[in-house]
Amino acid sequence: MSVDTALPPAASPAGPDPTPSATREASQASRVMRRLRRNPLAIVSFAVLAVAIVVAVLAPWIAPYAPEETDFANTLAPPGTAGHLLGTDDLGRDVLSRIILGSRASLQVAALAVFTALVIGVPLGLVAGYFRAADAVISRLTDLLLAFPFLILAVGFAAIRGASLGNAAVAIGIAQIPGVIRVVRSDALRLKGLDFVAAAVVDGASDLWVLRRHILPNATSVVLVQATVAIPAAILGEAVLSFLGLGIQPPDPSLGTMLANAQQFAARAPWAAVLPGLAIMVLALAFNVFGDSLRDALDPKASRR
Repeated sequence: MSVDTALPPAASPAGPDPTPSATREASQASRVMRRLRRNPLAIVSFAVLAVAIVVAVLAPWIAPYAPEETDFANTLAPPGTAGHLLGTDDLGRDVLSRIILGSRASLQVAALAVFTALVIGVPLGLVAGYFRAADAVISRLTDLLLAFPFLILAVGFAAIRGASLGNAAVAIGIAQIPGVIRVVRSDALRLKGLDFVAAAVVDGASDLWVLRRHILPNATSVVLVQATVAIPAAILGEAVLSFLGLGIQPPDPSLGTMLANAQQFAARAPWAAVLPGLAIMVLALAFNVFGDSLRDALDPKASRR
C-alpha cells in the first residue's frame, strides 16, 4: 500500500500582510489631495496663497521702488500715472511697493503668531484632554482668557510689551492660544475613548507614549485646520494693531499703517485706502476658503469619491 508522503503547503514566511502605517498615511494623503483637486474654491484659494507667498518671499526684488522712497513732485498721484502703477500716498511713496512689503510683514506676523499659539496650545490641549486632573486647571484658565475678546487681548499684550513686529506676533499668538487649546483638547478627549488607545494602555504603554504615538498623530488634521483658520485672524489682528500704532512702526510698511495714514485723504485719494484694505481682504479670504476646503477634505465622514 502506497503511503502519501506529500507535505502540506508551507506557510508563507512573511506571515499575514497587514497594511503598513506608511501606506495608510500615503493613501489618506492621496485621498485628501484628490478631494482638494475636485474643489474649485480650494484650487483658486491655493493659487492665490501660492502667489502671495512667492511675492512675499521675493518682495525686496519685486517691488518697483523702495517702500520709504518719496516723490514729493507726485504726491497722491492716481494709479497709472508718473510711473506708479497703483499711485502714490501723501508722501509720494509708491503704493504698490508698500502693499507688497506690507503683505510680507502681515504674513510674517501671522506665521510667527500661529507658530507661537501651536507650540504652546497643542501640548496644553493634549494634556488637558488626556489627564483629568490637569483638565480642571487648564480649562479654567482657558475659559478665563476666552472671556476677553481676541483683539482686546492682543491690544493689551502689545501695549504692555511695546510696538514692534515681533511683539505684535507674540501678542497675537498669545491671544490665539485659548482657541487652540479648546480644539486640541476636544479631539484628544475623542481619541482617548477609542479602542486603539485603550489597547495601547492595556499593553502597558506609558502616557507619554500614547500621547506621542497615538493621539498627537491622529490630531494632526485638526491642528492643520486650526492653523489655517488662525492665520487670517492673525493677519487681521496685525492690521488692527498697526492701525492703532501698536504694531509695525513707520517707516516700515504695513497694511494697517497704510490704512491709518490714508483715512484723512480718503475723499481725495481713495485708492490709498481701498487698495491696502483689498489686499487684507484677499489674504484673509483666501486662507479662510482654503481652511474650509482642507477641513472638508480631511473629514473622515465625507464620502470617498
